[in-house]
Amino acid sequence: MHGPSIPFAPNARYPDPAVEILHDTFARYRVYSSSVEQLASGCRWSEGPQWFADHRCLLWSDIPGNRILRWDEASGMVTTFRSPSNHANGLARDLQGRLLACEHLTRRVTRTEVDGSITVLADRFDGKRLNSPNDIVCQRNGAVWFTDPPFGIHGWWEGEPATAELPQGVYRIDPANGRVDCVLDDLAGPNGLAFSPDESVLYVVESRAAPSRLVWAYDVAGDGLLSNKRRHIDADGAGALDGIAVDADGNTWCGWGSDGRAGASSAELDGVRVFDREGRPIGHVHLPERCANLCFGGPRRNRLFMAASHSLYALFVNVQGAR
Repeated sequence: MHGPSIPFAPNARYPDPAVEILHDTFARYRVYSSSVEQLASGCRWSEGPQWFADHRCLLWSDIPGNRILRWDEASGMVTTFRSPSNHANGLARDLQGRLLACEHLTRRVTRTEVDGSITVLADRFDGKRLNSPNDIVCQRNGAVWFTDPPFGIHGWWEGEPATAELPQGVYRIDPANGRVDCVLDDLAGPNGLAFSPDESVLYVVESRAAPSRLVWAYDVAGDGLLSNKRRHIDADGAGALDGIAVDADGNTWCGWGSDGRAGASSAELDGVRVFDREGRPIGHVHLPERCANLCFGGPRRNRLFMAASHSLYALFVNVQGAR
């Protein structure tokens, strides 16, 4: 592995104190006899987990390690899926099950075809190069949405230095004609994104908002137009938001950690913070590392996979991820 392996031992007693109930409504989502597990370690910066049910495996990115890793559910083995990966970050699947990837180094969104060849879905808008596509999701109608902050062009760690040619944006790739549209360009550090269970609402993380990191909610029209912007989650100056995932009940599970400002303790914040449909914090999954991104998976979509700094963690919960 390329990074340090973090020592970890699962809690020996149930219920696992790492799964904290902040509001009574979260109690029904905690599996009493389930604890946080470490599935892999040794990454430099884990990101973009995506479950592949047909292969019983999880893919995730080690961005500075320039590779995509594969964890096999049947054997528990970790292998390299792709190296180099062009410093890939967010991963998703399209309606045909093909891998979609946000690549920092090439500043593009790609699709891996069934024969292994690579198709470029987006690398420019209005003739200008994208910044560094970050997170990605595929809608049930086939539309692909992705965020494009400049994190990958800030230095050599996750890409290579470059000058931004476009505002920080959120983009939609039309499923019928492949047209790339910028749907948002007014957020500082657009990062994680996810849809509500019925896909009527899009949630977008503004990870560089000041003074507090935010998740915005937007109503989604059939043609992809967004309206009715409103504040859904406020980190209240105490935490940093990254990737997000939504469960079947409409709760938002957020990658969480210290934002580096005074008074924000990493030990208290690292992990996953859970918010209900109204944006109220109801639970927290504590990890020994800051969580960047997460997804639901497993045969019943009730296993939470968490890409956290150097490691990959998992927890069975009593709710399924939204389809």
